[in-house]
Amino acid sequence: MSDGSLPVLGRLTRVPPRDVWPHEAHSFTPWLLSNVDVLSDLLGMDLVLEVAEHPVGGFSLDLMGRDETTGEVVIVENQLETSDHGHLGQILTYAAGTDPTTIVWVAASFRPEHRAAIDWLNTRTDENTRFFGVVRIGESEPAPSFRLVAQPNDWEKSVRAATNQGEATGRQLLYRAFWTRWIELLQAERPGWSRARSAPRDSWFTMTAGTPGATHFTTFTRRGLSSELVFDSPDADLNLARFRALKAHQPKLEQAYGQPLDWQDLPDRKSTRVADYLPDADITTEDHWPQYLTWLLDRQTRLRTALTAIGGIPSIDHGSLRDH
Repeated sequence: MSDGSLPVLGRLTRVPPRDVWPHEAHSFTPWLLSNVDVLSDLLGMDLVLEVAEHPVGGFSLDLMGRDETTGEVVIVENQLETSDHGHLGQILTYAAGTDPTTIVWVAASFRPEHRAAIDWLNTRTDENTRFFGVVRIGESEPAPSFRLVAQPNDWEKSVRAATNQGEATGRQLLYRAFWTRWIELLQAERPGWSRARSAPRDSWFTMTAGTPGATHFTTFTRRGLSSELVFDSPDADLNLARFRALKAHQPKLEQAYGQPLDWQDLPDRKSTRVADYLPDADITTEDHWPQYLTWLLDRQTRLRTALTAIGGIPSIDHGSLRDH
């Protein structure tokens, strides 16, 4: 400090979680549903939690949602005390009933045997299944602190999958390598676009658009490489209404974008799409990857800037659809 004095620091005070959230289902689960960014930042996912107390047989799963980067299902089981066998069994039951990719167990603390169980599951399941153990710590003010105590080793799983599946994984490994470089570029140039830390092995990569049911896609397609805004709510009528509302601003949007866009209402599908294409782009031409990455960053930047110029994604909800 400029006056030479030592900084004055406070002390963190541990508070039992039940002093802050008296009940798992009625207080902590709704809080986490409303503050999903805390868990998203920790896990490195663009996490969207959509369902609380989801029924699985005769039981209720605390939270279910998806990773917007991959579209994969994520389930979360909460526990306000130290981990126990009962919750471990519940997690496995819920996983069997929902077929998720990512399973998250949040507890006040973890017994060594339960942490070992998560590690064992991560080494025994295929590369598409990941278990996380998260410690929740209540602190003064109170400010929650989350810490990972168990997580998957994605690299190890990828190597094992490649060994087991042979040549069938060749293109998938190329996609994963390309999207890994895309994530690195985003972290350096546009860190607010995605929280993703691990790359998918699919031909597409997704980023949240800040509106539920709207997603930015970057995709290798038959037409080439694409940069897209997709309305992908489960409600097809809502997707079409948002598409039409956006298309009403087409002249101003395309002027801000700098060129025409490809408007696709996709009548045979639930989703709708606005896209731009780099023709003939092929994932197997690795020498062109720097060009592809530069093109994606430019097109996504221009698209987001153009959306801002028209006031953002049109706001349409289910209620307004019913009114019509």
